[in-house]
Amino acid sequence: MKEAKVYVNGSLIGFHPEPKKLVEELRKRRRSGQIPPTVSITYYENTNEVYIYSDAGRLARPLIVVKNGKPLLTQTHINMLKEGKITWDQLVKQGIIEYLDAEEEENAYIATSEEELTEEHTHLEIHPSIVVGMGVNLIPWPEKNLTTRLLHGSKMGDQGLGLYASNFRIRPDTMSYVLYYPQKPIVKTRMLEYAKLDKRPYGQNVIVAVLPYEGYAMTDAIVMNKDSIERALFRAVFFRTYEAIERRYPGGQKDRFGIPSEDVSGYLGEEAYHALGEDGIAEPETYVRGGDVLVGRVSPPRFLEDVAHFGVMEEKGRENSVTLRPDEEGYVDTVILTTDENGNKMVKIKVREEKIPEIGDKFTARMGQKGVVGMFYPQEDMPFTPSGITPDLIFNTHAFISRMTVSYVLEILGAKAAALEGWKEVDATMGEGMEAEEFEKVLRAHGFRKTGKEILYDGESGEEMEADIFIGPIYYLRLKHLVSQKFQVRARGPVQILTRQPTEGRSREGGIRFGEMERDTLVGHGAAMTLYERLVEESDKTKVLVCEKCGNIGVDDAIRKKRYCPVCGSTQVREVEISYAFKLLLDELKSLGIYPKLKLKDKV
Repeated sequence: MKEAKVYVNGSLIGFHPEPKKLVEELRKRRRSGQIPPTVSITYYENTNEVYIYSDAGRLARPLIVVKNGKPLLTQTHINMLKEGKITWDQLVKQGIIEYLDAEEEENAYIATSEEELTEEHTHLEIHPSIVVGMGVNLIPWPEKNLTTRLLHGSKMGDQGLGLYASNFRIRPDTMSYVLYYPQKPIVKTRMLEYAKLDKRPYGQNVIVAVLPYEGYAMTDAIVMNKDSIERALFRAVFFRTYEAIERRYPGGQKDRFGIPSEDVSGYLGEEAYHALGEDGIAEPETYVRGGDVLVGRVSPPRFLEDVAHFGVMEEKGRENSVTLRPDEEGYVDTVILTTDENGNKMVKIKVREEKIPEIGDKFTARMGQKGVVGMFYPQEDMPFTPSGITPDLIFNTHAFISRMTVSYVLEILGAKAAALEGWKEVDATMGEGMEAEEFEKVLRAHGFRKTGKEILYDGESGEEMEADIFIGPIYYLRLKHLVSQKFQVRARGPVQILTRQPTEGRSREGGIRFGEMERDTLVGHGAAMTLYERLVEESDKTKVLVCEKCGNIGVDDAIRKKRYCPVCGSTQVREVEISYAFKLLLDELKSLGIYPKLKLKDKV
């Protein structure tokens, strides 16, 4: 047999005649604590290479070592761990627990449960749920869903509005959301307790009916009960913190907090300063709208002196106040006065805005079944059960067909059984959760069908619905994607100085970009005038003079009342409508030493 190549952290360091013995010896030393536990040792038989990695940044996970089909971790070890007689690190040093990275897993044969163990197995999972991360472990019965839905669910889990911190009132976070009435889920996994999310919940339990109601629940939309929303379901508050510093400048000048006087350059008008107290700082619990000043600040002029009307030199202040964003409103919640690291006076103002769910807001169940609100129905128009229960939310039946989120159905069954039986909670931990049969027994015992379906009556006609409807409680999250913070409207607004085109971005009152692909659709439709209107008329249309002789841009001399070409001197210049961005391109070409000419023709 050829000698095996040995690599350490990717570098070839030599050869070894017996690679299997080398790997065995190194692993033995690692398990006895002679080599650090995070070093990975792997042997590839097909290429006859040994890879050893000790560098940082590798993901390694703990596994129980198995010998002769039996795990080295015994009940005695577990009891000693509980009693505090032994630590996790000691288990690792004794070689009972071993850390493997993705590379070394290639040499391992891992069992997910003790019942599966055979003589061939090398390792055992500490728990079946350790295979996935914390995000997926918060989803009930994740093993029963498609991987794509689990990825969606774990990503959206951290976007749910809830109680993100118990001291949120005094935290100066730039942006934060707090749900008014967060609830613990009825159906939960063990990871929820370990992550302390049962103490800081991030959603609410709602009654869901699964049916396509009036078409407003189509294509990932949901219908919500208007009366539930008025009873503060999913109501949240949004905080944004603004900051102002009284800076010092070279030459002894500094900013000054206060209500700016009318002679300050850039004065915003009396109405803009209505929220300010005598010290120029907004008073708590004052209502403010977009553009209102939160901290009045006057800065020294950019140039040291300004000449007054009578030739006397005087220093004139410059308006430099901190204002509320144009698309926001709310109440001044907290005002904090402090100093920064340089000893300058600093103010932090927190503005509070109530966010009531509206059409277009995003909601999701924990297993990635997301949707936006398509319609609010008054409670009297919602379907109802014989006992008078109306759903808070209607979810579209067709969303199950391709997504196959079985745990959505199981959660409703489990939560319904728990509500009827008075269970404190339902365990939905991966690999160990309660089974559907348990819920079916409870539902039957209470006079319900084992499927969870019930007779529903139409809220508008009062007639019994033809089909039986699946209805029950489930945990839903309200996500931070609020339509009030995303919608964009613009008729007229600011333009960029360089290109004379509308500004970009919602915060700058910008337009929505009409890009190359959008242009192609209009070209494909043959809508030339619409294209011209979008790209020129509504954007950066400008009139320029073009010389008929040399094709250069002409000049309109207002003083001499003369139009001429600055290159050839010809007065034969014509007014042409072009996009200002094109005129800018011509100027940039000239700066590179290229001479662009415009050849004029009469319109036919």
